[in-house]
Amino acid sequence: MPGLKVGQAEDPAVRSGVTVVLPDERAVCAADVRGGGPGTRETDALAAENLVEAVDAVVLSGGSVYGLAAADGVAAWLGARGRGFVVSADPAVPPSPVVPSAILFDLANGGDKRWGEAPPYRELGRAAVAAADAAFQLGTAGAGYGPMAGALKGGTGSASVVTADGYTVGAIVAVNSWGSVVAPGGRSFWAAPFEIDGEFGGLGSAGLAAAPDDWGLAKAAADLRNTTIAVVATDAALTPAQARRLAVMAQNGLSRAIRPVHAPFDGDVVFALSTARKPLAEPAPYTLARLGALAADCLARAVARGVYAATPWPGSDARCWTDVIV
Repeated sequence: MPGLKVGQAEDPAVRSGVTVVLPDERAVCAADVRGGGPGTRETDALAAENLVEAVDAVVLSGGSVYGLAAADGVAAWLGARGRGFVVSADPAVPPSPVVPSAILFDLANGGDKRWGEAPPYRELGRAAVAAADAAFQLGTAGAGYGPMAGALKGGTGSASVVTADGYTVGAIVAVNSWGSVVAPGGRSFWAAPFEIDGEFGGLGSAGLAAAPDDWGLAKAAADLRNTTIAVVATDAALTPAQARRLAVMAQNGLSRAIRPVHAPFDGDVVFALSTARKPLAEPAPYTLARLGALAADCLARAVARGVYAATPWPGSDARCWTDVIV
């Protein structure tokens, strides 16, 4: 995505990590929260009627409530470099970086969480933003290091598309879903109809079928530790209200890729970013609708790609998509 970089950092001993989406310049941002158990920072500030019109970074983190501290590390790194919302022209008053974030639950995955009063997430946030680049790893990396996607290893996924008229739309996601990303009885991803160039196995959609109450490789009914968190982005210039609509439409990508989703014990959150590299073509509502539909498709593909690329934690026997035998 032109104008955006992604940085990631992990702690293999803890089995957790952080992903940072870093715009080259402050970017319009909005959020849509669908899960019944979200953990977020600064999402209220993004409402179209409120003061904040642009953000300096977006953070996706493992660690549940402890992971919200990752945004502190990112804000400190940005502020030290003079980036953020400028409140005063007085050089003695530092800028205030706006860093919304969302977290997922990976505290029960067997990693060493005996951190006492020093959780690692602030430092992981600083390491992730410092590592921001145009290229980044999929699968067991960043915020996707620790989670499980249903009964399979979850991960960080990403996908993008460029329209015929030159707009870019992309998505990045950390998949820690209660629901399954594959249809019962096989390895076919629910996102298969949207796959491009065999990017997650090329198995096609012939195996997509399920009985009404058959969730396949979902987590156990009593497992309440779930969340899928994502960022979608476009280079089209959007207002905060338009970005919010993009986030709302993009949530449908989770519905296409995960079954079931948005449960009372999910914390699903989607952020939308606009780098404003291209004006929004008229009629604007139609162009926005196109971008929202593409964002949903990209997010569905990203979910599948994250699980497709996931590998076990070192020394573990975590079940991955490649282990599913048909």
